[in-house]
Amino acid sequence: MTIKEIQEEIIDEFSMFDDWMERYEYMIELGKSLPIIDDKHKLEENLIKGCQSKVWLYSELNADKITFTADSDAIITKGIVALLLRVFSDQKPMDILNADTDFIDEIGLKEHLSPTRANGLISMIKQIKMYAIAQQSKLVN
Repeated sequence: MTIKEIQEEIIDEFSMFDDWMERYEYMIELGKSLPIIDDKHKLEENLIKGCQSKVWLYSELNADKITFTADSDAIITKGIVALLLRVFSDQKPMDILNADTDFIDEIGLKEHLSPTRANGLISMIKQIKMYAIAQQSKLVN
């Protein structure tokens, strides 16, 4: 599936819920299904700066696609990172770099987060894009 197709799928899923409490519950469920990061990758260098809670994000290049794993010590944040990994994991670095994140606005996520969580969301996206840049440079060299 392409990034855009996954984003459309998420928009459709979120539109099925009547209110934000149901959406939060759904995100918590997504967080529970997050592929857990190996403890050996729970390092300071893999912590996302700018997040109120602790979020570890790790990337690996498999063939020509990036696989992400992550974890967080906060349940909602875990759901947010699970949503992002669903979109960006197992995608090519250039596709990640060229992808927009409009789906976040379309599902209304940012406006329903506290300012610190919204900043954390932006930091997670930046870190995913930074990993994509780093992994893309490995493919070029």
